[in-house]
Amino acid sequence: MIDTHTHLDALDDAPADVVARARAAGVTRILTVGTDVGGCRRALELADRHEEVFAILGIHPHAANDATDEDVAEVRSLLAHPKAVAAGEMGLDWFRDYAPRDKQLRLFAAMLEVAAGTGKPAVIHTRAADADTLAALQEFDGRVVLHCFSSPHLLEPALERGWYVSFAGNATFPKAVDLRLAAREVPADRILAETDAPYLAPQPMRGRPNEPAYVMHTLEALAQARNEDPQELEQQIDRNASECFGL
Repeated sequence: MIDTHTHLDALDDAPADVVARARAAGVTRILTVGTDVGGCRRALELADRHEEVFAILGIHPHAANDATDEDVAEVRSLLAHPKAVAAGEMGLDWFRDYAPRDKQLRLFAAMLEVAAGTGKPAVIHTRAADADTLAALQEFDGRVVLHCFSSPHLLEPALERGWYVSFAGNATFPKAVDLRLAAREVPADRILAETDAPYLAPQPMRGRPNEPAYVMHTLEALAQARNEDPQELEQQIDRNASECFGL
């Protein structure tokens, strides 16, 4: 199994311990995410240190207020690392509004150019910004991953454009019926799973910090929603991630 989106540098426990617990749970690959330049460097350090860890490098929309052209250029440079597999997370967040919207839009456009220029998939964060996210992606023809999918209104355009749809622990929550219904509609070759750790621990682990080992609970919920065998879905998600991220 693979955890396609986690934040190892945000966990309280030592990354080596987290990776070991993931391995014991059957999680053999972990994609850790940098959300600013410093975080991107840390992600690559962890990828260099652990064979099963790879890096997704970007600048989060929350950091748009302080992000510079030089930061974007450095992320682009760091993406040349052999264990850097995607650009992101990038996108728009109109829910928190931690950064001005015009700056978020400019940063998103710049990061999409980085993804296009490096040939890396674009890992998208979108919250309360469906229409503007779609508009920003209109001309982007590379691979797209809708990370921590929580916008059912984006499902139809995502399926039309062949984007990957990644489900996190919130898909296991009792009230998240819409997410499980969405998971049923995603084609077999476009579904992914993630933890987004340390956030959104799946239902059996609610109240604890999330971690890559817990992606197995999300796998179980997705398999049940899709009426599929968990082992077969695990193998399918692994194939999808390998294709998407060039692993």
